[in-house]
Parts: sequence; C-alpha cells; structure tokens
Amino acid sequence: MEGTRRTIGMTRALGFGLGVLVLLLLPAPGRGQLLSGLTGVTLNATTPSSLSISIPSGSSINFALVQGGIANGSVSAVVQTSWSVNPGKTGAISLYGYFSAPAAALSGTGFTIPSSYVEGRMLTGVPVAYAPFTQTNPVGPAGGSLLLFSETITGLNKSKVRSDNLDLRINLTTSPPVPQGTYNGTLRIQARAL
Repeated sequence: MEGTRRTIGMTRALGFGLGVLVLLLLPAPGRGQLLSGLTGVTLNATTPSSLSISIPSGSSINFALVQGGIANGSVSAVVQTSWSVNPGKTGAISLYGYFSAPAAALSGTGFTIPSSYVEGRMLTGVPVAYAPFTQTNPVGPAGGSLLLFSETITGLNKSKVRSDNLDLRINLTTSPPVPQGTYNGTLRIQARAL
C-alpha cells in the first residue's frame, strides 16, 4: 500500500508540476503577442552618368606661319576625357574638335584663316594622319569639325580616364598669301556620349 501511495503522490506531484509549467507557458491575459501585416519600403539608388574633358597642358598653342608651307604647333594639346556611363544606355564616347565659324577659324586685321587650313591628328584616335577641320559632326557647325576619337563602351570601359595628345598645324600650301599680322582663334573640344 505504501508503494501505491508513493505512486499516487508522485503522480500528483508530476501533475501539479505539469500544471504549473503549462500556466507559465501560457501568455498572461492582456499581454499576448500581436503582429501587423507585412509591408516594405522600396529603396532605389542610382549613380548619375558623367562625362568631362580637361586640357592639363597645351591649352595655348603658337604657330610661326609659313607662306605656302606648313607651320606645326609649338606643343601638343593634352586632352583628358573622363567618363562613367551605363553600357546598356551608351554605345560610344566620341571626342570632337570644332571651330564656331569655319570660314574664320583664326582672324587677324582684315584677313581670316579658314578651318580647312587648320589640321589635326591624334595618334591614339581617329585621324592618325593630319586632317583638316572640315567635317560635319553632331557638335559644331557644318564643315568646321573633326572627329578625334570614338570608343565603343562595354562593361570593361564603362568608367575610364583617357589622355590623348592632339597635334595641330596650319597648312598654307594651297592658301593665297597671308598678310603679315597676328591671327587668333579658338578650337573648341567637346566629348559626346551616344
């Protein structure tokens, strides 16, 4: 009988312990967990495309004109082109040089030198031999520009800095005599992403 009492006592103690455990695991009234529905915030981040050029050296070039001959520029213009573009939206980066008034690329007192007598080359670009500024391109006026380079954009060169030497000369071999004087002009350089 004592064994039975002991078993009944243990059963009661075990039942009491389980009851207490169940009460501890149940949330207290008024303190139940509550969750809302799920929503989110969409985050969108972009890096804008950029395209810039600079001329770290050679922004002023002198020529000693030669009647019926060719005058090379005193220095090369170093043109640095930088870009960061999306290759899915940009097919190529192109660099152009142009004169605003092709008939008067350089002007002096009573005489002008047209852009057809000004020649450029870029050994790392498109005109590796001297060519006159007589093209019609997306920048500059008709008949007064020259494509200097065009680089196709891929995933490998979507961000790049490139440096090119632009050599210039004034070719008066077919020009009428140029009066003595000082002639000034501005060659404009512009890059374009297409």
